[in-house]
Order: sequence, then C-alpha cells, then structure tokens
Amino acid sequence: MTTENRAVPERRDNSLNLVRLVLALMVLVSHAYAITGHGDEPTWQGKTLGTWAVYGFFALSGFLITGSRVGSPFGSYLVRRIARIYPGFLACLVVTITVFAPIAYAKQHHGLGGYLTTSDWPLNYVVNNLTLKVFGGTVAGTLSDAPFPGIWNGSLWTLYYEFMCYLIVGTLLALPFMRRRPLLLAPVFVGSVVFLAHPEWIQTYFGGHLDVIFLTPLLPFFLGGSVVWLLRDAIPLHWYVALPAAGVFVGAVLWREAWGGQAAAPLLAIVLLWLGQVLPSPAWIRRNDLSYGAYVYAFPVQQLVVLLGLGVTPFANMVTAAIGTGLFAAASWFVVERPAMRSIRGSISGVDVTLHHDHREPARQPAAAAAS
Repeated sequence: MTTENRAVPERRDNSLNLVRLVLALMVLVSHAYAITGHGDEPTWQGKTLGTWAVYGFFALSGFLITGSRVGSPFGSYLVRRIARIYPGFLACLVVTITVFAPIAYAKQHHGLGGYLTTSDWPLNYVVNNLTLKVFGGTVAGTLSDAPFPGIWNGSLWTLYYEFMCYLIVGTLLALPFMRRRPLLLAPVFVGSVVFLAHPEWIQTYFGGHLDVIFLTPLLPFFLGGSVVWLLRDAIPLHWYVALPAAGVFVGAVLWREAWGGQAAAPLLAIVLLWLGQVLPSPAWIRRNDLSYGAYVYAFPVQQLVVLLGLGVTPFANMVTAAIGTGLFAAASWFVVERPAMRSIRGSISGVDVTLHHDHREPARQPAAAAAS
C-alpha cells in the first residue's frame, strides 16, 4: 500500500499542523461567548464547540504519540513528551504574570504599585501550577470585574490530562506482553469506553476522584487515535473511507450522547487524518506548528482584549483575539517550543540509537509523529 493511501501522512507533506490550528481556533471561538458575557458557548449534544475541538486534539495526539512511543524507548519518549508540552506551558504562566496580568492590574489600580505583594500573589500563580495541574486561575485580584471573572486561562487544565494519557500509553507499551503485541491497546480502548458508560464506577472504585472524572471522557479519544496508528497499514485515507467514518461518528454521538463519540473515537481520528491529507495548507504552516501556542494563549488574549475594550462582542473578540493569539503563538513556537524540542532531540539521539540496537527494535515511526 502506498504512503498516500495509508493513515501515515508524510512529514512536511500534510496539513496536520493546519488541522490542529483550526481546532485551537475552534476553542477560541467557543470561549468568545462566555468571555464577553454574551451567553453560553455553542453546543452540540451536550458538549461545547471547544470540548469537541479538544476531543479532536486528543484523537490526533493519540495517533501521533503512539507512533512516537512505539519507535522510542520509554525514557527518551518521556523526555520528548516533557520537552514538547512543558516549556511552552511554563512560558505561558510566566507571560501571564509579566504581560497580561500587569496590564489588567495597572488599568484597575492606575499603576503597578503593590502588584507583586497583593493577594493572589503573581508568583504563586506560577508556583501553584508548576506540575501542569492548574490549581489557581487568578493573579493579583485582576479580572474581578470581567464578564468572565477571575480566570486568566481556562484552557490549560486539559494539558495535565493529556500528559496523563502520555504516561498511560507509554507505561502500557513498556510492559513486555504489550510491547510484543501493541494491538492489545484496542481492548484497553474498549475498556475505557465501557468505564465511561458506567459513571457510577468512578464513585465505587475511585471515590469520585476529580482527576478520574475529568480524564474518563478524554482517554478514549486518545486511545482511539492509538488504535488507528496501530492499524494504519490497513486504513486507506480516501474520501470513501473518511466520509462514512464521519457519518458513523455523528450517528454514534446522536445515539448515545454521553459516550457515543468516545465509542467512535477511532473514526474521528480517521476523519481528521484524512483532512490533514487533502486540505491545502501554506508551506509555512506545514513547517511551523502554531497550534499549541494558539491553544495556551487564546484564553488570556481574549480576556485582555475584553479588558481593553477591543473585543467586547463575540465576533469582535474572535477577530481581535485571533490576531493577538497568532502573534503569541508564533513567539511561543520560535522562541520556546521549537528550540526546546531541537535541544532535547539532539541530546538524546545517540542514546536512542544505542538502545534501539540493544533491544533490536527498529526506530520506525511515521514521519508526522517525529514532529509531534
């Protein structure tokens, strides 16, 4: 089967960066309503537009990350995952307390006097959230009068659960029997859907733990992408596969609002991968992935443009915030994300080669995954 017919888009010869950027902008569009105080976000089958975009992110991430894991020892895989997600996250926390919140504080107090020592200390915003798990959203009492008060970044919470998915797949594929038969991830995916379909089990077995509650609807999408990667040689990326997959996915969501989308998660991954193959994309976007930066900076930029009176209606907020978000996303990619990944990749490449030879495992992975 030729590469163009398989679910393995070639690196730099696909539009996956564009697809992920569109998903990030869907989150921006969804949040514009609540952030401007103009009603609830658009929803479909009980889920907001932003939630569906996050589900798409997880499905694509599961596909790409599984390819990275199968082609790497656990140690180097984990280091790469940290390098991809953490520097940009940490930079966003720092930018929030050094750029966004000071502007809001100065506008509210006519100066920066007392900014660093007021309640909701800015430095605590960074320290409290260092572990990726977001415990606090306020900084120095800013945004108290905003239409969506007190929260500088309502998007960062998903990164903790995405990293949990990294750990789950990485650890499962470290088990010898899973390493030999990675398709055993398929029954794990089915189990994740069954668990979601029985929410009472969360209380029974985990005491209603919030981390389990938030992870349960996300994990099946990640694992669904993993299953697609494992079956990639058997899945042709053509319209006659992608369009029926889209139809069945929609039907599954309509059939079971609570878990139908998760049950059909591999189909969503197929649709997004097909779009990544057929959509035209500027060459610059193919080479540079702004989606992560767009995702982490959209919310604070949207809050700031409301504060400055530049985007107080949903549409105006979408337009002005999209421009500002693009600037911050580009800075994040060129100044933080890409240098961090290049540094880590160069430092562990020799170790990877040695370990691959030791275990007699080929360093085989889809080229698109190498860029993830």
